[in-house]
Amino acid sequence: MQNQTPLILVDGSSYLFRAYHTLNNEKLGRYMATSDGKPSGAIYGVVNMLKSLFKQYAPAQIGVIFDAKGKTFRNDLYPEYKANRPPMPDDLRCQIEPLHQIIRAMGLPLIAVEGVEADDVIGTLAAIATEQGRDTIISTGDKDMAQLVNQHVSLINTMKNEFLDVDGVTKKFGIPPSLIIDYLALMGDSVDNIPGIAGVGQKTALALLNGIGSINDIYQNLEKVSSLDFRGAKTIADKKLVPHEDSARLSYQLATIKLDVELDFALEDLHLNEPDLTQLENLFSEFEFKTWLKEVQTGKPVLAGDASAKQHQQAESVNGAQNNQSQGEAEDSQQESCINHEHYETILTEAQLSEWIARLQACEYFAIDTETTSLNIIAADLVGISFATEKGIAAYLPLAHAYTGAPVQLDKTIALNRLKPVLENPKIGKVGQNIKYDQSILAKAGVDLQGIQFDTMLESYILNSVANRHDMDTLAQKYLNHECIHFEDIAGKGKKQITFDQIPLDIASQYAAEDADVTLQLHQTIWPALEKQEALCNVFKEIEMPLVNVLSKMEQRGVLIDSDWLKQKSQEFAVRILELENKAYELAGQPFNLGSPKQLQEILFDKLGLPVLKKTPKKQPSTAEEVLVQLALDYPLPKVIMEYRGLTKLKSTYSDKLPQMIQPRSGRVHTSYHQAVAATGRLSSSDPNLQNIPVKTEEGRSIRQAFIAPKGYKIVAADYSQIELRIMAHLSQDENLLHAFSENLDVHSATAAEVFGVSIAQVTDEQRRHAKAVNFGLIYGMSRFGLAKQLQITNDEAAHYIDTYFARYPGVSDYMEATKQKAKEKGYVETLFGRRLYLPQINASNGMLRQAAERTAINAPMQGSAADIIKLAMIETQNWLDSEKPDCFMVMQVHDELVFEVAQDHLESYREKIIQIMSDAVKLSVPLVVDAGIGDNWEQAH
Repeated sequence: MQNQTPLILVDGSSYLFRAYHTLNNEKLGRYMATSDGKPSGAIYGVVNMLKSLFKQYAPAQIGVIFDAKGKTFRNDLYPEYKANRPPMPDDLRCQIEPLHQIIRAMGLPLIAVEGVEADDVIGTLAAIATEQGRDTIISTGDKDMAQLVNQHVSLINTMKNEFLDVDGVTKKFGIPPSLIIDYLALMGDSVDNIPGIAGVGQKTALALLNGIGSINDIYQNLEKVSSLDFRGAKTIADKKLVPHEDSARLSYQLATIKLDVELDFALEDLHLNEPDLTQLENLFSEFEFKTWLKEVQTGKPVLAGDASAKQHQQAESVNGAQNNQSQGEAEDSQQESCINHEHYETILTEAQLSEWIARLQACEYFAIDTETTSLNIIAADLVGISFATEKGIAAYLPLAHAYTGAPVQLDKTIALNRLKPVLENPKIGKVGQNIKYDQSILAKAGVDLQGIQFDTMLESYILNSVANRHDMDTLAQKYLNHECIHFEDIAGKGKKQITFDQIPLDIASQYAAEDADVTLQLHQTIWPALEKQEALCNVFKEIEMPLVNVLSKMEQRGVLIDSDWLKQKSQEFAVRILELENKAYELAGQPFNLGSPKQLQEILFDKLGLPVLKKTPKKQPSTAEEVLVQLALDYPLPKVIMEYRGLTKLKSTYSDKLPQMIQPRSGRVHTSYHQAVAATGRLSSSDPNLQNIPVKTEEGRSIRQAFIAPKGYKIVAADYSQIELRIMAHLSQDENLLHAFSENLDVHSATAAEVFGVSIAQVTDEQRRHAKAVNFGLIYGMSRFGLAKQLQITNDEAAHYIDTYFARYPGVSDYMEATKQKAKEKGYVETLFGRRLYLPQINASNGMLRQAAERTAINAPMQGSAADIIKLAMIETQNWLDSEKPDCFMVMQVHDELVFEVAQDHLESYREKIIQIMSDAVKLSVPLVVDAGIGDNWEQAH
């Protein structure tokens, strides 16, 4: 028996939930769905893990076990068992049946037994195998399974690269497998709603079990408990153990995995069957698993085991788990990879360079990638350039590798001068992955990269902006089934990481050439799909690609910062923060850590008895910002805490940090703009994040004073006025809204006049404020509850405002309903220019998920259209700057605002030109209004 491969038992239910929460987590920006909106992440994750597990162990016998529908015997023992668990999300429930179909079609035995849980079936099969002397490996993430471990049964958690035999369980939990049930029974389990003994936590449970033994031993030797060495030992028997013995005994029953489930099959029946290739082809096609579909269609094995795995013994499994699992849960990149390093070349001679220049000149387009010493474009030095002209044909031109023993390389200036005619030729297309970076790096080296046609990051983003990340590693895995060489693998990590110029050339060349090759192949894979979608293709060609040049120039220019002013502001903030700390201590009646949610929770709710407005997932009173905002309306301490939080964030994020971000080479701060992050098409920025500078407080607005004009220039800040409301008027064609904007009325006063039934001249400040909240709230899908909360009015009053609004603006109501209906039919909404935002939850049966998607459906066309409009304005502005070369520079974009440095000699004429370009960026049914201010700093100009 010892020569057999182990029996593999897969906890399918554990796999299912781990896959769902890993690949279908919108909060973390991860969501897998088909092009028509069907969720697919859980299916993909489970099948991937099964493939990985099979490759590692190549088992002769395997079973995949799932929980069956309905209640189990534990619900009869304790009706509240698992009662705390929320209902299964709709977007997970709909994936279960197709997942089961795929597993069966793969030829894997799938088991679900009514009346018991998957754990019980696994436990029974493991017990049978143990009786036969068979080794069993249980693949699970469930800690309860540790009770099954013995000399023949081990656990593997593929997510954590964790292998547990008897010694492993003892080391991890502090007790042997034989006491795991007792451990669970004493502590209870909030997830499964096993009661346990109230007040007994991990430390107490371990002290009791290690000091005395099992639960039976403990209750037979209660007199020994008081002599144990842990806090509360003297009273725990009388106060906790004795009063809750019934609960402990019940918990023991609930936590015990059955080992005698009646099965209608034998262990020998758990063998692989022939895969149903037709069904797999249909299912992989339906859920758009392109790599797996291609494998099936080309006759590759559905489950490919590592031949050496058949020789593995259980004692070797730890190393096997650690070595093989380093690829994570991704698809096996070796089966389908299109990358072949054999045809990569390192250019070290003039002859090689001449040959490659001729090859590049003959191309319609080629892929290009630069290697540098830093990700910051100003601090970075060019180390080398790689090219790819055909699939698998790539080269790296090293220019500045400087480690000891590095081979002689071509002179950088001479090589770049020879490449310039190709790189600056607009008729030869260039393809890159985040090519904006390469354009900026080459510009620093004196090369004006022309002919930029494609960016694979943007191709992926435009095709589906709500898909997973659009970085090269992710795209290579998704589209090419290839795992790229990781920079950390060749350069190291953390403080020991070396720069690219210090990496040995043979290694660096493979890495760099691969980047270009992968980029080319990604374009050849993604572009045909994007090209079929005319509207999306136009967004890519007319908006996103031209914007690359604009953003590159803005990033290179940077913005001037008054570091002395910021240092002074930091000192002022520090004084005020100290005052707020002391004020908080006074209100709380004691010192405490204002940055600690736990301590704040104790002060606010335990000591001061403030009302609990919201709870955390762990059922603790929440101290989140929205809670403090509400409490601050009635109580002084939360108000102080809010001001303290705001100032500490301003100080740490801006007044302290911005001076440190000034680049010595330029004396300026250079933010990085990101096109492929926000699903709606909005730009984001980092280092620093300009989009998040607070504007609602005086202190927040003051930070903008640090952004200053250089000598002889002024700052001009041009901002679209109420652009999203104007887009709503255009989209809805509501007569009253169109009239208000066309007549240049104050739209908030006009709305107030309509809602409150008065003339515009009679509208009060409060009425206008309420109308403004309605105007902006409705385009963000705000409910009457949200409006009531914001305006501090009753729900009935808020409902009256909304009803009256829609009665006065029926076109808006009609547009909203029509948009939701179209979204339900198509699975996506579009901007004015055809940019799509997919809404996988728009038809969810879960009301909260569906309503959130409906709110997004209403707002996304407006927010996305506004993003597109300002991008078009930026492109036209840059065209003006490039053609006429005025003494004017576009230096920042923040939401609906563009910021310029304008020479004082031409200030008014250039300001008018900027307004004209932005106003004419697109023709709507209502005018686009641009406000443009002037000042010595950004705040003055705003």
